[in-house]
Amino acid sequence: MLINFEQLRSYSHRLKGEIHALYLAARDRRTPWYAKAIVGCVVAYALSPIDLIPDFIPVLGYLDDLLLLPLGIYLALKLIPAEVLTDARTQAANAATLPKRWSAAWVIVLLWLAAAIAIGFLVIRGLDIDADVLIGA
Repeated sequence: MLINFEQLRSYSHRLKGEIHALYLAARDRRTPWYAKAIVGCVVAYALSPIDLIPDFIPVLGYLDDLLLLPLGIYLALKLIPAEVLTDARTQAANAATLPKRWSAAWVIVLLWLAAAIAIGFLVIRGLDIDADVLIGA
């Protein structure tokens, strides 16, 4: 199977346009709150310079970009009213692209830290290690 890079580039461009349209739709008062929550997560993750699974990890690094983003976008598109989405797509086509958001990067960093702490507690609990031993008391 040969990869058609022109098709990939076109798909990537459309995906970025949809993310921008989702961002604009989330700011519309006609969008339900639950759709705004999903869109907020998808857009924050898409615009974050930090991935939940870093890209340098073989296969898994790109799995989040290939699965999570399209699934999140699909779900968000289904939850947003059609007229809101049409207006947002029109605005996105006529506007500049969205910048990277470092606030979204901090959310991803906090998720990683929370996961690391949770795993640490589970490991300590699973190994039945006394907390006093760990802190040197």
